[in-house]
Amino acid sequence: MNRQKIILFLIVLGLIGATAGVLAHAKSNQRLGAPGVKTAPLAGSQNLEVLLPAALSGFKSEALPQADIVVNMLPQDTSYGQRLYTTDDGFQTLANVVLMGSSRASIHKPQVCLTAQGWTINDAASHVDQVHVERPVPYDLPVMHLIATKTGEMNGQKVTEQGVYVYWFVDADRFTPSHAQRMLWMAHDVLFKSELDRWAYVTFFSVCAPGQADATFERMKKLIAASVPEFQLVPKAVK
Repeated sequence: MNRQKIILFLIVLGLIGATAGVLAHAKSNQRLGAPGVKTAPLAGSQNLEVLLPAALSGFKSEALPQADIVVNMLPQDTSYGQRLYTTDDGFQTLANVVLMGSSRASIHKPQVCLTAQGWTINDAASHVDQVHVERPVPYDLPVMHLIATKTGEMNGQKVTEQGVYVYWFVDADRFTPSHAQRMLWMAHDVLFKSELDRWAYVTFFSVCAPGQADATFERMKKLIAASVPEFQLVPKAVK
């Protein structure tokens, strides 16, 4: 190795060490930010319950516990909220919120959730969409709108279902449908504010027959528009 390469190697090594030192210092001095969703303490636990609305016009709802596989996989201080919303004609949407604690590992790339359950995501049909919300101020909530397909067997017959999976992230001040944007904001706030943003990962999921994905999403939008003001704390009302 010649002298120039040795110098370059030492510079790179020094930069890596300096970066690691800055991150370690930021982590040791950081505070945990406030959540962007409504919560309540759980008796005998350090965790919180995310308060999804129980009563919404036109919907019945049922609180559901998180699956053991999810709870056992994520950090112990992760908090949850989950409800199944059903209309009189049988339409159903599962709303779920995962709220991180002191570990960013509570939230992973969203597509992992679907593929782990046997769904195949149609990337060409998936895109960022908008859901108009009227309260506390009129605004358009950007969401990631995924279309997925799953094939199984029922009574000896092959059955294909479509899934409409809508998600976004929210902290105390911001919301985004982008996993990359969330990570950039988080890194910025850790380094420059010594604050670990407490992000919530919000999802709404409905299953439908092939060809019904658009109609299903329209019904889901109504549920999202009605429920979000009841549990999401941003944007804030204008005073």
